[in-house]
Amino acid sequence: MKVIIVGGGIGGLAAAVAFHQRGLQVEVLERAAEFTEVGAGLTIQPNGLRALDALGLGDRLRAGGLADPLAGIRSSRGNWLVRNDVDSLKRRFGPWVTVHRAALVDLLRAAVPPEALRPGVDVRHVRPDGTVRHSGGTSTADLVVGADGVHSVTRRSLWPRLPEPRYVGYTTWRLLAPSQPVEGSAETWGRGERFGHVPMPDGRIYCYVMANAPAGSHVGLDELRERFARWHHPIPALLDSTQEEAVLQHDTYELPALPTYVSGNVAVLGDAAHAMTPNLGQGACQALEDSVTLAHAVDTLGVRAGLEAYDRARRPRTQLIARRSRQAGAAAHWTSTPLTTLRDAVLPLMPNGLFARSLTPAYTWTI
Repeated sequence: MKVIIVGGGIGGLAAAVAFHQRGLQVEVLERAAEFTEVGAGLTIQPNGLRALDALGLGDRLRAGGLADPLAGIRSSRGNWLVRNDVDSLKRRFGPWVTVHRAALVDLLRAAVPPEALRPGVDVRHVRPDGTVRHSGGTSTADLVVGADGVHSVTRRSLWPRLPEPRYVGYTTWRLLAPSQPVEGSAETWGRGERFGHVPMPDGRIYCYVMANAPAGSHVGLDELRERFARWHHPIPALLDSTQEEAVLQHDTYELPALPTYVSGNVAVLGDAAHAMTPNLGQGACQALEDSVTLAHAVDTLGVRAGLEAYDRARRPRTQLIARRSRQAGAAAHWTSTPLTTLRDAVLPLMPNGLFARSLTPAYTWTI
């Protein structure tokens, strides 16, 4: 049986690994000239590591160095609004790992036969019968997997009347700062903007910044430095030590809930199926879960029944996590002074363990 995978990012390569390990012929069509990933850091949470374990790759990622979950949320002045029991989270759910996105892509790509990888192929249309029209001609397969991102050609081909991805009102910057002392992973909330920092195993600091802005606006590093100059340490120091070429900016989109993830002999996964805000850090983890679940279902039940089982398993779960992700970040983007003052007063009064309870459905996934 042949499987064509549209998109060579984390979800697409994970699907290729999963199907290849089951003895299926795979072909990965990637628009870019090479299989790589731009970006900065990426935290793989316990459920994502279990998905990688199902591919036999989890221990190789852990070997690069474990990480701590988010220690909590601070105000721009530095006082704690939410404190997480980091040790309890790790005991309960398992380890976290922080890697460069490119390192995870390299790990997955190395587990796929080189002859299965076709870079520089621009997919233009996908039909439910497994026909894929692309810049190199036309290909057919028993199963097509659309792993081609939030602006998925596969999804638009199958469901042209569905709503387009929607801009959530804030843009995101990701950057890598040079090695310097920081106290674990933390996120800081202001009025309509926030800053997070996560130590990397190699000593560098992965930082992300989100701020309310019109879609398509561009803000450079100098403006970010000025914007956060009066926030608590180490935020100004992290921005001051960063080089302009280390900063990436992307507008933040999410996908309205789809009525199905499958059509005929085609399935969508990852951002193509359920693009979500980055507030819970679950985007890559859910794509890994999708890939493992899809391959297992098809291998066990055959294409049609397997696709139905995949849709039943993945659509409710991913759409629930997308909703929770949207809700988790909403208060950080309030701009009203009375509301943010109330937020900063109420959050420290919330029960301990609320964060862990809210994420239990995400972290406890197994295949």
